[in-house]
Amino acid sequence: MAKSTVQFTIDLKINDGQLEAFESLAKAMSAATQIEPGALTYAWYLSEDRKHCRLVEKYTDGNAVVTHLSGRVVEEFVPKLLAVSKLTRFEVHGDPGPKAGAMLAGFGAEIFRHWQGFDH
Repeated sequence: MAKSTVQFTIDLKINDGQLEAFESLAKAMSAATQIEPGALTYAWYLSEDRKHCRLVEKYTDGNAVVTHLSGRVVEEFVPKLLAVSKLTRFEVHGDPGPKAGAMLAGFGAEIFRHWQGFDH
């Protein structure tokens, strides 16, 4: 039986000269997401050249995804983040449910539902 957790993998290209602004936003977004109910993981990974970033997010279920997408981080900080970087990939792993799925489609996310294997 597949678990109900939902994971995002988001890749961003940081605009030239915007690393400091990007870092500040990443810190603010992490702090705000950490207190959201159902947020399990919110981890940023920076490439060696400091031009590309991967954000990995994990939520307990589709309801937690809706909470996140309707909250301060997405409403306030995402537009600012996209002013200093470019979204190059947005993958969702798991079943976010119909409401969250529709919201994610609006962001251009590609959804991969569990097919085989296991996740501990």
